[in-house]
Amino acid sequence: MSTMFLIQFAVVLLCILVGARIGGIGLGVMGGVGLAILSFGFGLAPAGLPLDVMLMIMAVVSAAAAMQASGGLDYMIKIATAILRKNPKYITFIAPIVTWTFTVLAGTGHVAYSVLPVIAEVSRHNGIRPERPLSMAVIASQFAIVASPIAAAVVAVVNYLEPQGIHLGDVLKVTMPATFLGLLCACVIVNKMGKELKDDPHYQRLLQDPTYVKENHANTNPADIVISPTAKVSVGLFLFGSLLVVLMGAIPELRPQFNGKEMGMAHTIEIVMLAVGALIMLICKPNGNAVTQGSVFHAGMRAVIAIFGIAWLGDTLMSAHMVEVKAMVSSLVETAPWAFAFALFVLSVLVNSQGATVATLFPLGVALGIPAPILIGVFVAVNGYFFIPNYGPIIASIDFDTTGTTRIGKYIFNHSFMLPGLLSMAFSIGFGLLFADLLL
Repeated sequence: MSTMFLIQFAVVLLCILVGARIGGIGLGVMGGVGLAILSFGFGLAPAGLPLDVMLMIMAVVSAAAAMQASGGLDYMIKIATAILRKNPKYITFIAPIVTWTFTVLAGTGHVAYSVLPVIAEVSRHNGIRPERPLSMAVIASQFAIVASPIAAAVVAVVNYLEPQGIHLGDVLKVTMPATFLGLLCACVIVNKMGKELKDDPHYQRLLQDPTYVKENHANTNPADIVISPTAKVSVGLFLFGSLLVVLMGAIPELRPQFNGKEMGMAHTIEIVMLAVGALIMLICKPNGNAVTQGSVFHAGMRAVIAIFGIAWLGDTLMSAHMVEVKAMVSSLVETAPWAFAFALFVLSVLVNSQGATVATLFPLGVALGIPAPILIGVFVAVNGYFFIPNYGPIIASIDFDTTGTTRIGKYIFNHSFMLPGLLSMAFSIGFGLLFADLLL
């Protein structure tokens, strides 16, 4: 590997690290700084923009944000709350199933925010260590991204693999059972993690404080969540659009043909989800300002900007050095497919974006000739958010757990999400490679 490549790669890593520290749109704009250095300083030609991925995310976010503004997410959360309260003893298993399902349907893991306080409260009042269900719920909300037909990362993977005859249905029939079973296997072990609340010395000391008991043991009734009249309609329309995307991805013949070839999934998703967003706006009539002020819209637009900057930066570096990169890693990846999974994991830890990770590394994987089943089997490795505990839902769940069992350890990396995350990753990759070998 040339010295010049290593210097330029260090520039890319530095921009990623600084962008992650800045937060918000920091990743995207720092990608611009890196591009300026590589293009003006080192003379590298900018690679092509990841336009299709960005536009697909914008279309999906438009529909999801309209649904949120119409009360659709509140309606979904109310259903989840009722389920959790009816089965408190199995909450370590039910909580991640709920957040996994929500993320699959909504296409964003941020929907978990509103469920986390319910998980913490139901666990505490039933004597169950909140760290267990909270940690698995957060991990599940991340991992489900690769199983969502409308998630940015899945959309990007389909876009890169469709020339090889891989369609949306091929990806989902691997990632959906792999992540679901992988998470459940992890839950079996995590369900025994840490001491029971009745034996936890820190929590028992808190119970001796009357002020703590008064302030932190209020009961939240799911009936208190007010659902707007248009909520069910917006959810129905959004799910209809999601189902339509799944069907057209799984059955390419359903898409219109032009010059003897089916419409690509990029345009299909963009058209369907923009139309769904329009239907929700026309029928449910949400406040226009509320659509763009919701958390879904903000998270989606941050993802677009991150992909715009960081993915463009990564593509520019790799395009300029593709020959030497191929020579270095092709033999390694052929003999050890897990090496690509490790690369996905490391980059996702740095960029905190599954979509940006896919947009940066999957073109390289395709160019290196890694078989599509292996790429899909290890796809779940883009969920390395948990490794460094600075991801939003992680911080939120720590705050929601007033028992103090969910926490960041003294050495930072010994936090409550490390074991659940690593177990879920190992099991999910194992199942992913198995199902990809059997089904593709």
